Amino acid sequence: MGNYDVCVIGAGPAGFAAAMRAWDYGKKIALIERGPIGGAGIHNGALNSKTLWELSRDYRAVLRRDRGFVAENVEVDFQQVVHCVNTAAAEKTEQLERQLEHIAEPMRDHPGSVHLIRGTARFMGPHTLHIEGPEPGEDQEIWAENIVIATGSRPRVVPNIPVDGRAVLTSDHLTKIQEFPRSVVIVGAGVIGCEFATILANYGHTKVYLIDRADRILPFEDADIARVVADNLVKKGVTIHQGCSLEKLDVVDGQVEYTILHKAGGLEQINVEKAIVSIGRVPNTKGLDLDKAGLKLTDRGHLDDTDTRTAVKHIYAVGDVTLDIALVSIGEIEGRRAVDHMYGSVTKPISYENVSSIMFLDPEVAAVGLNELQAQKKQIPYKVAVYGYSLVNRAIAMRTTQGFIKLLVTNDEKMTILGMRAMGAHASTSIEACSLMINQNRSVHELAELLHPHPAVTEALQDCTRMLLGNSILKPHVFTSELRLSSVTYGETP
Repeated sequence: MGNYDVCVIGAGPAGFAAAMRAWDYGKKIALIERGPIGGAGIHNGALNSKTLWELSRDYRAVLRRDRGFVAENVEVDFQQVVHCVNTAAAEKTEQLERQLEHIAEPMRDHPGSVHLIRGTARFMGPHTLHIEGPEPGEDQEIWAENIVIATGSRPRVVPNIPVDGRAVLTSDHLTKIQEFPRSVVIVGAGVIGCEFATILANYGHTKVYLIDRADRILPFEDADIARVVADNLVKKGVTIHQGCSLEKLDVVDGQVEYTILHKAGGLEQINVEKAIVSIGRVPNTKGLDLDKAGLKLTDRGHLDDTDTRTAVKHIYAVGDVTLDIALVSIGEIEGRRAVDHMYGSVTKPISYENVSSIMFLDPEVAAVGLNELQAQKKQIPYKVAVYGYSLVNRAIAMRTTQGFIKLLVTNDEKMTILGMRAMGAHASTSIEACSLMINQNRSVHELAELLHPHPAVTEALQDCTRMLLGNSILKPHVFTSELRLSSVTYGETP
């Protein structure tokens, strides 16, 4: 039986980060993985889907005819697109594998080592694990002083939707089909469903239907963002079944037949070539025999944790198996934090208030902190400034002026940063400063001191701060369609 200081179950973003942090402390680590290194973060999630989005956006840009040039006879081959996606995933996987090879054994000046063990792990006791190897006779048992559970998640499926990987797909299957489907229905209008709709609509080879039970797509985001995304999808030919529920979905003669119930009560049956099920993800905890380690799951199948610590003091849970936010960046932070709890000095818990995210839609959307919907739900008095991309020099130069930057602050003298939304080209480059400001409870007065290069889309953030301070260069009462400055209060007249 091999003995280790730390055992990490899962080599996705959270598990890999945990193993590398334990190596920093000079520990002997077992990293157990049954699939490809990098997990869904590379192979069936963030990297491959975002590569698909980038390629689709490039293709869409080539077709534009308002830039002084026209590209003729532009063709797209789905298999070549998939090859580009697989190449991107292979590049990243090779980087991770290269590092594992270099640190597999202790070095002269560093005692740490990470042993990659291929197989499927299950608990035999609080400190012991049985690992079923990929081939007969390759099973082994190990003992570890500390254990990190980082087994990730998989697409959620439901019994009444027959996912077969051919006609009915999840995100795991999208790059395994042979050609652009002629038509597809996407079940689920959350971020991932809308991203898939955007990708396929950008290529223009697929008629896309999107089923949305809510009154609008992206119901957790402000209406101004959801409206732009929905309008752009519709302009590209996407049919959004708004306020509809899926009553039935079957595979008939290799094609998909689905029935929706309209809000008014009518039933509609539609035939398409394929379906993509995008209704969330579930944690990979099945088969771990967690009860033998003294652990229990929540009703939704997650591991309950407090700042990565589970009910068993030497066992930690990180990434998608927890109830926390399921993002690659958060998984990495949690993986590192778990090991810092073991060997370092942790002075305060992880803050999720300044978590930033990107939605790969049309246009790109970046978010950090509260939006208006959330502030209103919590009845937080706030001021908001919105600066349209049509006034931003960099966006004008790019000939891509759809979008805006929105900044929320408290409605008081300090004007503490509450949140920010950016929609448009380079949106994700605009939010880092606000993430830090939210973490440190800073004011718009301090954010206004940040100097921006010119021309850059981040200048829209600079102008939002100036609007809130009453000294903007372009005035809201002049540019009433492009600028907005307002406040929300409760229990008193604003």
